[in-house]
Amino acid sequence: MTTPQDFPELESRIGREYPKLSRRLQQTARFMLDHPQEVAFATVAKLAEQANVTPSTLIRFANSFGFTGFSEMQQLFRERLMNELPNYAERIRAVRSATGETPDSTQLLWEFADANREVLEELPGRINPKDLEHALDLLEKAEAVHVMGARRSFVVASYLTYALHHIEKRAFLINGQGGMFREQIRSIGAGDALLLVSYSPYAQESQDAAAEAKERGIPLVVITDSSLSPLARLADVTLIVHEAEVKSFRGLTASLCLTQTLAISLGIRQDQGLEAGGTSSSLDA
Repeated sequence: MTTPQDFPELESRIGREYPKLSRRLQQTARFMLDHPQEVAFATVAKLAEQANVTPSTLIRFANSFGFTGFSEMQQLFRERLMNELPNYAERIRAVRSATGETPDSTQLLWEFADANREVLEELPGRINPKDLEHALDLLEKAEAVHVMGARRSFVVASYLTYALHHIEKRAFLINGQGGMFREQIRSIGAGDALLLVSYSPYAQESQDAAAEAKERGIPLVVITDSSLSPLARLADVTLIVHEAEVKSFRGLTASLCLTQTLAISLGIRQDQGLEAGGTSSSLDA
């Protein structure tokens, strides 16, 4: 049995298989689809109480759809909420409503710090060294690097552009100012490279840029959150980053660490190519 990859797929599967479920699992299915916000954040114990079933029933329900545990299924409900509620204020209200809790600032600081520490510790093991070197090869050979990240990923793209300037690598940030995404993408030269940063739900502007780069044969490096990302299949090299998530708010710590690594590694390569006594590149601390 294949595991649903997103909420619409899970919702469709539940609808198709509902008649075959036991009475208790049908009861669980109705509760899950009727209260998606609560399911996204509440504990198994609290959800079981609200659904009037046992915690083991919730776990059995998740297993029946191919998930290894309830938390794996719950992640799809969280992703749905993040996609449908891009406004932070709305998310905060949804979390408070679902959990009945209002965490204080110190508690949030510890949660964000712990979550980001964990993804940073995992990052080196998630990045294939050959992919990292391949990405650096493409960036080093490029006459100029064009960097693009829409919405949340814009922070990462803008930092990388800044860092590339500080190692004296020609770089341009595709920011769509004045609605000119298309014109900026068309300005990418034949000897240039494009680096795209995009996370679920994958901005359409980024998908269009990747498709054009593929069509024109422009070297494309993609930083994204899944090998199933629509940009991954278009890229020359894909670097997968998993970010921390706390109460539906996703971080950027791992992505910034990776882009800093790319910039400094590229700077070291360039420095090694300079003749003795030449001008070194430097990056502000």
